[in-house]
Amino acid sequence: MRIAIYGGAFNPVHNEHVNIAIAAVKRLELDKLIIMPTFRSPHKSGQLIARAKDRLEMCRLAFADIPCAEVSDYEIKRGGVSYSYLTCRHFKKLFKDDELYFIIGADMLESFSLWREPEEILKCATLAVCAREDERALKTAILKFRSDFRSEIVTIDYIGKAVSSTRIRVLAALGEDTAGLVPEKVRLFLRDGKIYVIPGIGKVKKYLTEERWRHTVGVAVLAAENCGRVRVFEEDAVIAAALHDCAKYLGSGAEELKGFIPPQNVPDPVMHQYGGAYVAEHVFGVRDEGILNAVRYHTSGRENMSGLEKLIFLADLLEEGRDFDGVEKLRKIFRRDIDECFMAALKNQLEHLKATGGEVYPLTERAYLYMKENYEQ
Repeated sequence: MRIAIYGGAFNPVHNEHVNIAIAAVKRLELDKLIIMPTFRSPHKSGQLIARAKDRLEMCRLAFADIPCAEVSDYEIKRGGVSYSYLTCRHFKKLFKDDELYFIIGADMLESFSLWREPEEILKCATLAVCAREDERALKTAILKFRSDFRSEIVTIDYIGKAVSSTRIRVLAALGEDTAGLVPEKVRLFLRDGKIYVIPGIGKVKKYLTEERWRHTVGVAVLAAENCGRVRVFEEDAVIAAALHDCAKYLGSGAEELKGFIPPQNVPDPVMHQYGGAYVAEHVFGVRDEGILNAVRYHTSGRENMSGLEKLIFLADLLEEGRDFDGVEKLRKIFRRDIDECFMAALKNQLEHLKATGGEVYPLTERAYLYMKENYEQ
């Protein structure tokens, strides 16, 4: 028999996972496709993670229409960190007389030499790599692989769409619809089971306009997609992003701000950050000071900001709905270096305020001077 193992966190399983599986069955002429959700993936700590049994069920729902596909709970039952060499070794013993393939994405091929025991994987299975739009990069990765391991590889001629699992998790966490991103049965499972939902946070929507809510979702997505770069938990990034503008439309007499004492001499465009931190704590029950500070300084910045604070400041500025002169330049810097982008953003903000006669908030100026003194390019 021709058998392939298709592993991953499937956190959650989405449409492109299914499309890759269908393409693999056709290209490899498979008799059996083993879908293998991990128990705990290496290098993916800090994410919002669905329970193992929920990811297993999502896989069963998503791949049900592929006749030769079967979902295995081998790695989930084994527990601990899920290493592919152990899985391949197990199934090679189980199917010792069969032709075994191991399916990976083109991006994984580039880092394959860094995996745990990659030679052991190749003893057990032939790698089957899903192609991607950047054919030159794939060819380079294949040449490097062949040079490193003196082994052949099979390509699956399917160029998938870019789908962000993180975006799907954020949408689900905030109670938004995931239609078009995941199979319909999975969409219903996510919705009805409240998978990834962060209790209470979605209620912030009632405090915002529709446009501001779209902005908030964009901030949460961008923050979550980059939280690993500043070593913060995905859930913390989503909570801070979801609440960063929660007081933007509340008047000073709002019930939610009862007991709030505003700081002195704060420009109007900045004040909502302080009210937001108060509402986050007293209405939404946030007790984590790191999250509260990310809300409290997301407009002004401050000296010696934490990674989460910088992330929310920049996500608020650069989420995909923002459009202003220089935004693309800042986004390019952001992709390269968060600290460099933070300093450039502060500089731009100060220059804009001074050029337009706007009030410069001292906290912003001190934040820029601190970065200028301490950030080494």
